[in-house]
Amino acid sequence: MKWRCTWCGKPHEENDPPCDSCGHNTFEKAVVRADEEPVDSPPKTVDTGTTYVWRCTDCGRDHVRNNPPCSRCHNHELEKVEQTYDEIDRELETPSWLDVAKPYAPAFAVIGIVALLFATGIIPASILPGIGAPSPPDAPGEGAEAAGIDLEATEGEIHDRLEAERAATDGDSRAYDGGLAGYAEYMNRAFVVIDYEEDRPDGAQVDDFGAECSTRPTGGQLTLADGPITAFDDEDELAEAAADGLLESEIADAVRTGSDSEGVDLHVGPDGDVYVYYVAC
Repeated sequence: MKWRCTWCGKPHEENDPPCDSCGHNTFEKAVVRADEEPVDSPPKTVDTGTTYVWRCTDCGRDHVRNNPPCSRCHNHELEKVEQTYDEIDRELETPSWLDVAKPYAPAFAVIGIVALLFATGIIPASILPGIGAPSPPDAPGEGAEAAGIDLEATEGEIHDRLEAERAATDGDSRAYDGGLAGYAEYMNRAFVVIDYEEDRPDGAQVDDFGAECSTRPTGGQLTLADGPITAFDDEDELAEAAADGLLESEIADAVRTGSDSEGVDLHVGPDGDVYVYYVAC
């Protein structure tokens, strides 16, 4: 009669544990002789029965033997409990992507709100370094409205009057370009800063404002000689004076022909002078 290990099932000639294969300390009498077992017989499993551990009543650490104190907290009370693997199973469970993302939900919400503000234009992309057109210098005076006159609306009327002049003289019709208008605003304010504050803002290029030019940009600034902003009653009078000033300036030929698009900016200085910047390409 041979003996076999109750853990791995290896046969042994004598009941002389431990097993030289797995090191288990318990053998049992073999029912089938090892030399009579089929060579290709499937591996056997052995029911080792209920396993117990000694658990610390304070910190919950499991110990193989009832040998207080606890190796973790030094508590002297250990209780005998059945060893289970529920905690191991729980640790092996893979969390869902929702469980993983839940702690970061507030951060995702903030990122989404900021992205929405940029997408709707509430926050301009230009405030981010290297993104968007450069912000115009903070020039003294007014760039949107002065003396009850809407300067931005007047800029559009100047374009209309120049288009009428070009049509009457067989000049080239051109579109009003928002990128060129942004460049004109930047340059107009920069020159105002130089005049009033003796400071020199950073330079800018037409390409920085997204304008697509088929020819080299041509432009310049002029100060209306017809008087301060208070000399004009409304947008029509101001637009007529600005258009006439451009058509009589040094860049009159560039205003009339040779370009596909244009942009205009008006700015009123602290003393009421009206500054006009024109660019075409």
